[in-house]
Amino acid sequence: MLVAPTVLFLAVWFLWPVLSMVTLSLTSRSVDGVMVEGFTLENYVRLFSTDLYFRILIRTIRIAVLTSLIGALFAYPLAIAIARGGPTMARVVTITIIAPLLVNVVVRSYGWQTILNKTGALAYLLKSVGVASPPVLLYTEWAVLIACVHVYLPFMVMPLASAIGRIDGSVEEAARVAGASRLSCFLRIVLPLSLPGLAVGVSLVFSLSAAAYVTPQILGGNFSPLLGTLIEQQILTLNDWPFGAAISTLLIAMVLITNLVFLKIVNRRFARWAGGAR
Repeated sequence: MLVAPTVLFLAVWFLWPVLSMVTLSLTSRSVDGVMVEGFTLENYVRLFSTDLYFRILIRTIRIAVLTSLIGALFAYPLAIAIARGGPTMARVVTITIIAPLLVNVVVRSYGWQTILNKTGALAYLLKSVGVASPPVLLYTEWAVLIACVHVYLPFMVMPLASAIGRIDGSVEEAARVAGASRLSCFLRIVLPLSLPGLAVGVSLVFSLSAAAYVTPQILGGNFSPLLGTLIEQQILTLNDWPFGAAISTLLIAMVLITNLVFLKIVNRRFARWAGGAR
């Protein structure tokens, strides 16, 4: 009885819309826009058989994976500074990481647009160090990747900082006394024990990056669209709701399966390491 309101809320506002979207993705429409009765896989066949749509799918996966990997590389030093630094350093780093979340994602995206354009701060900096022809990053995958890493980095840092903060510092001290280097301590102690936090961070960043719409639309435009942009075009511009629902269903399934597989691998690795340590 205590969980009944929560279950009812999720069933009405989450499960039912998802099931309706899946059902819509299995329908089709005629040339004049009228829905055709019966179920069909035509939308999914079209999605995988059309080269443009398949390239957008691959680009979405690539951006999400790279954002997760690069975010993890940047997040570990910041998380260690929060968990192992003094109170002042931890406070400064935390405020620096959290502060961008107070700014609307549209404003942040336009900020990156002014930095990455031909006359922006990055081009000026490269020219000042002797680069005659700075690379054009705006409206490319690089622009989308840079902005996604910046936007979603806090979602990687905070779970890692929480996981590293729970590691007993005496374990690292004992390893250093035994002659282990800082790199060895990180690879053999901090990294394995922080895997649960890493799993949470990667799951969040991958999911948010794969479903991103505003940042790719502003910084990638029509040159580097992701699935979110394609869904918006199919539903609002072309009014093709069945095909837009098929893309949305594929996006949800892709994110869900990827997260489940990654979490299973990480949990198995963590359990194996913990069993060996005992």
